[in-house]
Amino acid sequence: MPRWPGALAALLMAGLCLGTLAPLLGRAGGGGLGPADWAALRFTLVQAALSAGASVVLAVPVARALARRRFPGRSALVTLLGAPFILPVIVAVLGLLAVFGRGGLLNDGLRALGWPPVSIYGLQGVVLAHVFLNLPLATRLILQGWLDIPAERFRLAATLNAPVWAVLERPMLRQVVPGAVAAIFALCLTSFSVALILGGGPAATTVELAIYQAIRFEADFAGAAQLALLQYALCGGAALLAVALTRGPVLGAGLGRAVERWDAGGLGARVADALWIGAAALFLLLPLGLIVLRGIGGLDDLPGEAWGATGRSLLVALGATALSVGLALALALRGGALAQVAGALPLAASSLVLGTGLLLVLRPFVGLGAVALPVTALADALMALPFALRSLAPALAEVEARHGRLAESLGIVGVARLGIVVLPLLRPALGFAGGLAAALSMGNLGVIALFAGQGQGTLPLLMAQLMGAYRMEAAAGVGLVILLLALGLFWAFDRGGRLDAAAR
Repeated sequence: MPRWPGALAALLMAGLCLGTLAPLLGRAGGGGLGPADWAALRFTLVQAALSAGASVVLAVPVARALARRRFPGRSALVTLLGAPFILPVIVAVLGLLAVFGRGGLLNDGLRALGWPPVSIYGLQGVVLAHVFLNLPLATRLILQGWLDIPAERFRLAATLNAPVWAVLERPMLRQVVPGAVAAIFALCLTSFSVALILGGGPAATTVELAIYQAIRFEADFAGAAQLALLQYALCGGAALLAVALTRGPVLGAGLGRAVERWDAGGLGARVADALWIGAAALFLLLPLGLIVLRGIGGLDDLPGEAWGATGRSLLVALGATALSVGLALALALRGGALAQVAGALPLAASSLVLGTGLLLVLRPFVGLGAVALPVTALADALMALPFALRSLAPALAEVEARHGRLAESLGIVGVARLGIVVLPLLRPALGFAGGLAAALSMGNLGVIALFAGQGQGTLPLLMAQLMGAYRMEAAAGVGLVILLLALGLFWAFDRGGRLDAAAR
């Protein structure tokens, strides 16, 4: 199959992800970091470490309970654990405010009891939001570690009356947990939406939020460039650490038998597992339910600009999807170390850092408002590309393993092979990758906040502005629209990829 599109895609990725360093280096001031910059750096590292640690610590008992219990609705609950990953971050924050905010359920209950209310703003709010967004991911990663333990190992442990925790589960966790912590730590470094709404102030400002403030409020492009370089170094180091700590299975292969557990414990263990699963489900479902309920009530209060913002959000999401899936497919067809490195480059540069570099390049030549939507779509596509590539590359390898020799024996090569063999069989993976890219783009608040002028914002930016003006009912209505569009786009792309897949 043609490999040159993958080489071009890799060059484009390098130009965008590494080329933006040139304007940043050119505009960065030489005065070093000020006290406020050091405070932002400390807060960024502290909140990311606390968020990653809390997510993984809480995920271990939840994953263990799911691994050793079977109950009605278990598969649906495990599927639900993936929902917060595609849930727009700003909508998730609104749901948390409905539960933990000043007028949320928790503080209403505390006031009824005569106790002082708690505040969700600051470090505790940022960590809470990150745990909400990343606890499901940590649970899925650790649960996969449990599922990778061969059934024969459990049978052997039962035969020898050996403690399963000591001989199987604890060694598995030593391999899985470091990589999970590093991956979530890297994700928590890019927390612009969370910090914008729940952080702020000198004591709770992340590096990304400091970049935004330097550009939008101070017009300090030299300071913004210097902070963007710092953020690039943080994300790049975290991405390398996550890759270094991610290890393969260490307990060997099995025969694929269903796992039977003889160590499920008595009534106390069953009650404890039920409590962990119930608490995790409540923590995830309650904010989502309140988003829907309050959003329905806020639909009547939608501002007039919501419809224009909806159209712009759809244009950005569809453009980002087409670009992300196209680049990921080209890299997957190219394969090899070049494709892997190019696909990992966006992990080292957050969308806000890319936007800052592009802003410095384009600002002397064009009005920023004129390129707000294309640049936002480009940045969203790059941020979704690593996940799209992770979906397409294994599926393409399976297609080649099953049908490559037959296609070659029939003389089906080049573009014909791509159209006749690869793309039809790759439809489910393409649909999933497209749905993921569209959902992530629909709820992303980042680059658009730097470029958009009056009347040029997308739905996430409009929602943030409404929340800043304390129009929470209208913000809830916009949040419901974002949620429905994100989930609808994901379903449409994923479903479209799977139509007639069984017949193929």
